[in-house]
Amino acid sequence: MDRILIRGGRPLRGTVQVRGAKNSALPLMAASILAEEACTLHNIPCLHDVFTMDKLLSSFGAKIEFTGRYMTIDASTLDNFVAHYDLVRKMRASFFVLGPMLARFQKARVSLPGGCAIGTRPVDIHLKGLEAMGANIAIEDGYVIAEGALKGVDFSLDFPSVGATENLLMAASRARGVTRLNNVAREPEIVDLAHFLNAMGAQISGAGTDLITIVGVDALGGTEHVVIPDRIETGTFLIAGMATGGDVTVQNANPDHLPTFLNKLRDAGGEVEVHGTRIRAAAKNGLKGVDITTQPFPGFPTDLQAQMMSMLCLAQGVSVMRESVFENRFMQVAELIRMGADIDLDGTAAIVRGVNGLSGAPVMASDLRASAALVVAGLSAAKGETSIARVYHIDRGYERIEERLASLGADIERVRD
Repeated sequence: MDRILIRGGRPLRGTVQVRGAKNSALPLMAASILAEEACTLHNIPCLHDVFTMDKLLSSFGAKIEFTGRYMTIDASTLDNFVAHYDLVRKMRASFFVLGPMLARFQKARVSLPGGCAIGTRPVDIHLKGLEAMGANIAIEDGYVIAEGALKGVDFSLDFPSVGATENLLMAASRARGVTRLNNVAREPEIVDLAHFLNAMGAQISGAGTDLITIVGVDALGGTEHVVIPDRIETGTFLIAGMATGGDVTVQNANPDHLPTFLNKLRDAGGEVEVHGTRIRAAAKNGLKGVDITTQPFPGFPTDLQAQMMSMLCLAQGVSVMRESVFENRFMQVAELIRMGADIDLDGTAAIVRGVNGLSGAPVMASDLRASAALVVAGLSAAKGETSIARVYHIDRGYERIEERLASLGADIERVRD
């Protein structure tokens, strides 16, 4: 099993290229099920989650070519409608295949994704929406069994869930009639999915607002599409630069996807500059404590909370971080305390008191974003060596992160036990 070793205390400096968004690429791959012809996706990141979705679609009978930064998916030959537990358990995004399979073939059998390290994350909103659209749904032996022709409906989500919005958006694109989805997620990944579906021939309007209208069509064709840049990877590199007292520029980014985050970097003492698709961040005069509450877009992203906490461990003063999206998403706290952080938990709030410095220590990653937080902490630790175990978590969302951080001046390496 691999570990990442970091000898911190080096300011990161330079420019790094952000990859395509994992959280966009996965639903786009699932959406290809809806097409009667091949679809090509450009700017695809090489990540374990992408490989898992590749295997899942291939198990349905899809023909996939994945070369470099593009992927061609031909779902015209699908002949299997069962998403088995062995694949779905590895990645919750596998559940995205339910909506498009049901919409195109009027049947699907998809394993429930099971537990999650950052909370329960139930799929009840997905199922309620599909039932409202006319699906007959049963749960047997840990599988969702769905059948029936879908029809347009007015449906309001109990919570603006990104996953449920994406699943229902895909299902409605080939349902009979008009669907209006209220209280939906507004994240950039939703807009990217809508653009992809419209290029395939769907009729979707309102993506990026809390009301999306979909006029169902009988069939969708092939298209080519460029995946948007990964805003969470963008934020992680900018945080790492500031946490180490460095000066980092991220290329191929979209600053419009991170409005609240960039303002919080400025509030924390960051010198933040935006030039088109380039974002630069530096902390030349030290860090200051800030209060943060995670919120759905355009609020502060929950997927950047852990990394931001690592940076604020070194800020002057007290920061209060509130998690309003997922329960149990402070799993990085115990490991940060091992490195010398001063953090108290009070329900859904973390009180972070800045310290003069962190020290390297053996730590263990518990989930994707917590592992990124430990990397940030290790990079900023002024003394000692940080050894991060279970780095397979970070490989799910960051492509060759140790090589890219090393290009910015980090003393970091991957080793195999």
